[in-house]
Amino acid sequence: MASTRARWLRRVQRRWGMAVAIATATMMSAALLTGFTTQAQDSSQSVDLEECPWMDTSLSPSERARLLLDASTLAQKMRWIVEHPATRPDGTTFSGVEYPEALPCTPDVQFTDGAYGVQSGNPPATAFPAPIAEASMWDTEVTHEKYTTVAREAWGNRRSVILAPGLSGGRNPLLSRTSEYLGEDPVLAGVLGARAVQGLQEADVPMIATPKHYVANEHRFDENTSSSNMDERTLRQHYDLPFAITIKEGDPGSIMCSYNAVNGASMCENPEVLDLLDEAGFDGFVMSDFGGVYSTAPSLNAGLDMELNRPVYFTPENLHAALDAGEITEGRIDEAAFNVVRSFIEHGLFDTPRLDEPAEEIVTPESVALARNMAEKGTVLLKNDDALPIDDEPLTIAVIGRTASNEPTDGVSAITVCGAHGMQGPGGRVNCDDNVAPLDAITERAAEAGATVVYDDGTDPAAAADVAAGADVAIVFGYTYTGYSQDYTDLRLLDGGDELIQAVAAANDRTIVTLQTGTAVEMPWLDDVDAVLQAWYAGQQMGPALANLLWGDVNPSGKLPMTFPESFEDTPVASPERYPGILDDDGWRQVEFSEGLAVGYRWYDSQGIEPLFEFGHGLSYTTFEYEKLRVTPRKTDGTKEIRVRFRVTNTGDRAGREIAQVYLDLPDEAGEPSKRLVGWASVELEPGEHENVMVRLDADDLENRHLLDYWNESSGEWVTPDGSYTAHVGASSRDLPLEETFEVR
Repeated sequence: MASTRARWLRRVQRRWGMAVAIATATMMSAALLTGFTTQAQDSSQSVDLEECPWMDTSLSPSERARLLLDASTLAQKMRWIVEHPATRPDGTTFSGVEYPEALPCTPDVQFTDGAYGVQSGNPPATAFPAPIAEASMWDTEVTHEKYTTVAREAWGNRRSVILAPGLSGGRNPLLSRTSEYLGEDPVLAGVLGARAVQGLQEADVPMIATPKHYVANEHRFDENTSSSNMDERTLRQHYDLPFAITIKEGDPGSIMCSYNAVNGASMCENPEVLDLLDEAGFDGFVMSDFGGVYSTAPSLNAGLDMELNRPVYFTPENLHAALDAGEITEGRIDEAAFNVVRSFIEHGLFDTPRLDEPAEEIVTPESVALARNMAEKGTVLLKNDDALPIDDEPLTIAVIGRTASNEPTDGVSAITVCGAHGMQGPGGRVNCDDNVAPLDAITERAAEAGATVVYDDGTDPAAAADVAAGADVAIVFGYTYTGYSQDYTDLRLLDGGDELIQAVAAANDRTIVTLQTGTAVEMPWLDDVDAVLQAWYAGQQMGPALANLLWGDVNPSGKLPMTFPESFEDTPVASPERYPGILDDDGWRQVEFSEGLAVGYRWYDSQGIEPLFEFGHGLSYTTFEYEKLRVTPRKTDGTKEIRVRFRVTNTGDRAGREIAQVYLDLPDEAGEPSKRLVGWASVELEPGEHENVMVRLDADDLENRHLLDYWNESSGEWVTPDGSYTAHVGASSRDLPLEETFEVR
């Protein structure tokens, strides 16, 4: 309880010191959206302020929230800490639980998932590529643009709280929701997560972002009864860090805690870990995942502010029983309600009424073009032995595989891999009715080149091989998908995909593989094929994007945000203790994160294991040369800007985009398992052109992202070690031709 009271005091001090919020009418001015315009209003002019003084927009969000709660009964405050009564002011009964009427002038609100685009929307919204493909772009501006579009489409679908972005540690490639997250590196994921939050909350509509799932939710198998066990340094440096960066640089209005426990305490009732949010400066509200609350008093006291969906543990009956038993205080209920109300007010949900009806149309030519651009930039060229790009010639092209076509074969089609969680229905949780299949787009592009396309669904590898044998080029599709709560059982392609690729490669000496997966896969056929494109779940514009890449109308530029192992046995979780964990006598699965900081590329580096494809890897149809590295200043105290300068030259004969990456080795005192990513830059160059690149690690970056720091468990603080640091620059975590040292004292 002492920890909770201290957190409450810090939050109140921060909030009441904030400047007056920008008036909603200003925020919403000239908001031209996707086929509709928001109905902005100055609430102080359109309501009776004597009846609803909390609608006075000249006051700060904190002042307005306090006025509302001061006018509320305890029972009315209880409405705010469960999603349904908090967001449906016209109702009083929710799943059989009775509440008093809500105060007037409170908003009608609806939540939605949004990592892939607005999910379950009506009318349908744009189906963007999966977040793992988004991370493969390494492009903060496009990420921002995507989430701004998601915010506008959500508003048009009468939704104003987005359960996104997704952040994870990338520990386990078997995690079913890998495609929903932003990769294995905490800095890359955190920076992209912050830009996603900014895109959602800085759009010209009222919207709250909800990064999830906090924290160490690295598997779905038995997640409700499993504990992710790790030391404090690992927790802070790897699993908490992407959330901390997102909070500091994005300022989300809410955070979702996860189903799992950390070190024996379930996350939504884990005060030691939830306190880290406050330490990062978080002042929104903490919500649970659906069904992720397992108690009343422990969860509320730990810092959980809202039970998602219907009332189960935060019912008035349970809360009054806990009050009577002295397990909670009215002050804590008031604080939780305050956190929710203040965030709703700050982000405009009180001041701009929800649309009476959904917009007639959500998707626009601009959003479709954005989806295509993301699919192009997020596709990673893993291998190319002069098989790509395809020339504009009258070739015969064999397209093979059931996910190439929108016509289902045994229930599987291109729509299945448009979004994730395919077992829940066509396209999973994203509406892919407007999906353009690769077969259709390839056929259209081939016709422009005078080429002919033949198709086989690939269900019979021998028949597919016969089709491939009669073609000049074979493009074969391999895929994986899994259920929302079902981890992958291995890293193999589904439905005989490996056997199909091997059969086609044996029949055609120019075989191109397109992978539509949500995670890394093993590739036993890799040496037998000529090119591999990792397309992920590429959204509704998968077909045109792929055709543009195959013919070189667009040069591939994606880089892997996760390591691809040669086999699952090479991963850090290939032991029962680390995954799925060992069942204890109480039926809890104890999952030991004993690899510590050696996650993703840092595991392979520290163990001397050669991955199939390393973090940051991605080829192009041109080549790039790195030279002339210079790091300044050569000596620093670790608090001032560090500048990493180098030259990149396009040494090939095509224009291309290169993502140059900067890694650091820290002094031995830090005890790090390997180098770490600290920055990157995107460079677009014409043939023969060079650019002098500077990656700036400014003072805010050094502090917010802990680029030079490690967590010292003995002293309980972040420490910047004295000594020699080595900067490495290049095209991937293992292709780093440049290095230079500098000193920190």
